[in-house]
Amino acid sequence: MKILCVFGQHNYGQPVRGEGYEYANFLPTLHRLGHEVLFLESWNRSCYPDFKELNRSLLTVVDRERPDVVLSVMFSYEIWLETWEILRDSGIAATINWSTDDSWKYFQSSRLIGPAFHAFTTTYPDAYARYQRDGIPHVMLTQWAANAATMKPPLPGVECLYPVSFVGTAHGDRKGWIEFLRRRGIDVACFGYGWPNGPIAASEIPCIIRNSLISLNFANSANILEGILPRRTNQIKARTFEVPGAGGFLLTEWTDGLDCYYTPEKEIVVFQNLEELANKILYYLKHPGERDLIAWAGYNRTQKDHCYEQRLAGILDFALHQREVYFKSRAMQPANLIDWAKFDKAAQCHNVNRKLLTLRRFLIAACSRFFGPVRGPRAARRLVFELSWRLTGAHTYSAAGWPGRLFYRE
Repeated sequence: MKILCVFGQHNYGQPVRGEGYEYANFLPTLHRLGHEVLFLESWNRSCYPDFKELNRSLLTVVDRERPDVVLSVMFSYEIWLETWEILRDSGIAATINWSTDDSWKYFQSSRLIGPAFHAFTTTYPDAYARYQRDGIPHVMLTQWAANAATMKPPLPGVECLYPVSFVGTAHGDRKGWIEFLRRRGIDVACFGYGWPNGPIAASEIPCIIRNSLISLNFANSANILEGILPRRTNQIKARTFEVPGAGGFLLTEWTDGLDCYYTPEKEIVVFQNLEELANKILYYLKHPGERDLIAWAGYNRTQKDHCYEQRLAGILDFALHQREVYFKSRAMQPANLIDWAKFDKAAQCHNVNRKLLTLRRFLIAACSRFFGPVRGPRAARRLVFELSWRLTGAHTYSAAGWPGRLFYRE
């Protein structure tokens, strides 16, 4: 099949943050499955002058290349609802979105854009139930996995270069947690955006994991509001599968559902607070033989059940089936044509008039006074976005949505 992948080559669309996870794992896996793979950059704002041209480019590529499946990972509101609806109703390709972070993005994003696709995925059982409840039945419960091309058997702990390592962005509380471990005499080699070592190439990550006696994983995600109070959320992350798959020993923060994929304390090791984390690090540093048995068990389980070949093959089949269901349920035949008239009408709504420009300047100036000239524009964008999805719902992700019209590069 011909697969068009629509997401970012780099994390957050910024080359300085290193190669993106989906780009480094999904594309090679699809190639190994025997598919012809096309790629459209949709996260890097420097590739297009505005969202209008990004959306036009997507439709143009689909019209020209006629892929069988369009596999997207939506970052925010970069591809309009109208664009996805045009692709859905054309029937040229089955459209499916790999949804990330539904522990907190479900309410602000996934439930609002889900109806515009033939198929959708989630990695959260709770979110899967919400999709069904909210009338979005075309959703598949799946999970992250390991890249078979980077899988290697574990090294003995006594041969590892790093006693303890962590690969990931230095956001949230992570710097404080690493500092806590250092005060306990545990030095952690940290790699990723925000750490002194900086980002590393995706191809280097498996090598660091395999050469670490212990690889840490933090499950923290964005805070969500319960009423007026913020609540910290945890989630199963891609690193959960990447570490055992690369031959590493995973010491990960506990999150609900983790035991559906690995047996804690036999295939991976878990912790629930910093004291337990420090104690388990010190224990396994002193008992490398026990560490080796768990690393091998985790590697074998990953090789058996958690490779991307298995995950993505099922997702593609699901997308193709859901396209058939979509047209059959509506007693329609796909037109196999792009509705350019609908796109042009949507594009006309994406104008930025003088009033919006004035509002943009005011918001950026006000936020810059509080957050500084670098963070100010991003804070202004976030303010508009948070208000928009709460007050206007799905309109936020349309061509006429204010966040996209007011802010492009922020």
